[in-house]
Amino acid sequence: MGAVPLRRNRDFALLQGGQLLSALGSESAAIAYPLLVLAVTGSPAMAGVVSFARVLPFALFGLLAGVAADRYDRRALMLAADAVKAVAVAALAVVIALGEVAIWQIAAVAFVQGAASAVTMPAAAGALRSVVPPGQLHAAAGVQQSRLAAALIAGPPIGGALFGVGRAVPFVADAVSYAFSVVSLLLMRTPFQHERPVERAPLRARVAEGFRFLWRQPFIRTTTFVYGLGNFIIPALLFAVVVVGERQGLTGGRIGVLLAATGVCVLAGSLASPLFRRRLSARAILLLELWAWPAAALFVAFPDVHVLVAAILPALFAAPITDSVVIGSRLAITPDRLVGRVESVRSTLALSITPFGPLAAGVLLSAVSASATVAVFALLSLGLAVWGTASAALREPPLPEEAA
Repeated sequence: MGAVPLRRNRDFALLQGGQLLSALGSESAAIAYPLLVLAVTGSPAMAGVVSFARVLPFALFGLLAGVAADRYDRRALMLAADAVKAVAVAALAVVIALGEVAIWQIAAVAFVQGAASAVTMPAAAGALRSVVPPGQLHAAAGVQQSRLAAALIAGPPIGGALFGVGRAVPFVADAVSYAFSVVSLLLMRTPFQHERPVERAPLRARVAEGFRFLWRQPFIRTTTFVYGLGNFIIPALLFAVVVVGERQGLTGGRIGVLLAATGVCVLAGSLASPLFRRRLSARAILLLELWAWPAAALFVAFPDVHVLVAAILPALFAAPITDSVVIGSRLAITPDRLVGRVESVRSTLALSITPFGPLAAGVLLSAVSASATVAVFALLSLGLAVWGTASAALREPPLPEEAA
């Protein structure tokens, strides 16, 4: 008997539905954070610091989160993380509603929210691998990217509009979204991990095992670094959209609409992903995204926020197509007992530099022109494209069926 189609896989639908609502709230808050800081301080650099605080925990706690995901019940970890996020952002909403909010309070809540999300990431990867058979992992990863794209489309304009209603409102909505995610996790029946013996090895040895496995797999190792460095560029450019848009007189709602356009491209790319996987080689798909990002240099010649958004849309269209290949192959290659650790090592290496993207963009936007700032990131993306093209590990990416 064949595997159940994804559309009829109850637990897969619950997992994606709960994560969709959670992501929707997070994306609404994501635009609310810099808008709140700009309203309170007027400083792009301080807005960059808060964005830095929100992403920094992925680098600090990623490895421990991976060990926990392979040692403890992944569902319980995800439930606890959602509860922490709900309480943290609800507390920030209360502080905002009661009066003047301090920048350290905003940064502290952003840090806590990021730490809880760091716990969720490796556990969610293990959950996806558990509820989907290996042959459907590429398709499941494509659906996952569609879910993220839907959040990118709806989240920013909702967040911008809610911020216009009241500074605390987007954070209230974020807290409610985590509550819905908790309900979806409780309704799932499939265990989030296979049966596994209790590991007695020291913590350092368990982390090292995940690192060794990643390092010995050329495809996982290379994509970790190439696309990990891309995680420095992407949030920096999206942060620049918010700051440049605010400087050019756009309202929070209009900035949210521009960011929603990026989400539309991600959604379109995720929906087109099966077609691209049938028509193009995996190598061509991987290079498609890398060579699209340098187009951001168009903003240097035409320094308008709408040009910047238009220049990065093709890369955002290609991103979910790339991710469906990378994520599906990576999860199929990795044994279940190591999924948490390999994902955490990968995310730690890939995301360690991510918080410095918006931080660097904020500092540059405060010190030099927006055109010079975007030029720096366009040159970096060009270097990544050359690296990916020359890499032997990206010439024949493994297929999930073969890896399994």
